[in-house]
Amino acid sequence: VQLVESGGGLVQAGGSLRLSCIASGRGSERINDMAWYRQAPGQPRELVAAITIQGSTRYADSVKGRFTILRDNAKTTVYLQMNSLRPEDTAVYYCKARIAVPTIEQPGNALDAWGQGTLVTVSS
Repeated sequence: VQLVESGGGLVQAGGSLRLSCIASGRGSERINDMAWYRQAPGQPRELVAAITIQGSTRYADSVKGRFTILRDNAKTTVYLQMNSLRPEDTAVYYCKARIAVPTIEQPGNALDAWGQGTLVTVSS
């Protein structure tokens, strides 16, 4: 599975951006959960938002009420609508997809695929 993010860029504080992540390739039909993570300079990667195949969502406390994660009907594209952006939202944003790879021994086995990241810079 290949994940390609887009939509990053430079925006002023208070502005909005919409990130997209498109999954393609072998195995994309077995994607379960998808999520957005971010990593600021010198900081560990952190979960921003996640969405299950059933559409349940969860968010980091720091983005609740400002960010919305969405998924298309084909379940292979995920979006992150970011509103009321703040300078502290500046980071490289990564898309992650969890892909089911069941085996007889481990029917719940899965692996994670990551995109290359897209930079979001919020100026004050």
